[in-house]
Amino acid sequence: MALSACGSGSPAPTPTAPAVDGQLGRQLKDAVTDAGALVHLQELQTIADSNGGNRASPSPGYLASVEYVSGVLRAAGFEVETPEYQLSRRHVGADGRTTLPNVVTQTRTGDPAHVVVIGAHLDSVEEGPGIVDDGSGVATLLEIATRLGPSPAVRNAVRFGFWGSEETGAQGSTGYVTSLSDEARGAIMLYLNVDMVASPGGGYFVQGGTGDDASSAGPPGSAAVGDVLAAQLAGTGVTPERIKFVGDDETPFVEAGIPSAGAENGDSGRRTEEQAQAWGGHAGEVYDPCYHSACDTIRNVNPVVLDRYLHAIAGTVAHFATTTEPLP
Repeated sequence: MALSACGSGSPAPTPTAPAVDGQLGRQLKDAVTDAGALVHLQELQTIADSNGGNRASPSPGYLASVEYVSGVLRAAGFEVETPEYQLSRRHVGADGRTTLPNVVTQTRTGDPAHVVVIGAHLDSVEEGPGIVDDGSGVATLLEIATRLGPSPAVRNAVRFGFWGSEETGAQGSTGYVTSLSDEARGAIMLYLNVDMVASPGGGYFVQGGTGDDASSAGPPGSAAVGDVLAAQLAGTGVTPERIKFVGDDETPFVEAGIPSAGAENGDSGRRTEEQAQAWGGHAGEVYDPCYHSACDTIRNVNPVVLDRYLHAIAGTVAHFATTTEPLP
């Protein structure tokens, strides 16, 4: 993540979005577990430990993360692509490498002209292993993808994207979106960004539809995506807060006119009095005291926050994968 969510919104009433629990939604939410996601987080920790304490891109730790994610998806039966993106001049690798791979996979089933895209960034900062930021997003996507499987009973195709170089300007996601043809971009129904969903003092934030312009609220349809995610979070027993986009991997999708939403639980910001009343804890507590530091390890993960987001995101993906309704 790039910026704190603190102070950019206020707790919202329980959403009244349309019902989102079809058969696939119930099955997928029953199948995903925080224990399954924690397996992936431990593997990302091991990768960082073996590569100088981080998974920054470009670095051997990032490339090892690419190999791990690709291997998990292939073992689950997915066809995996690793399209390359161009690094900016000041971020060229020490070995002179000028490109890096993203990881992308899509279900074989579902209409490829109507694609639900969900993404998370695969890199960390150089200062630490990035297990919450954004290993938690990566693990959430892997748990959902492997439980969903490559050929689920969906109406719309589902695509999972794992982006590089988010911490140096969302280079991976930007390179991916700009590489798509007009037709391929037009086939994307929506984009859901997952960036930090296991902070130890995490809040429950939803992006999409909040703000005065497209850069902060997203294009038309973004509010509807955010509504479903907010309703799913409410179903886990918490009242989410709607906030503006702050400039992460959703930005290239927003700029391409694709309805977008985001799930995140705050970084270096502090819990307000209203948030403490809504979510527990104490006003003034930092959402993630290990944000962008060496202590963002597996010990930094809050499994309760992770579990709530995991189930809410699984339900959101299932809803849009099976819907017959266009976004308003």
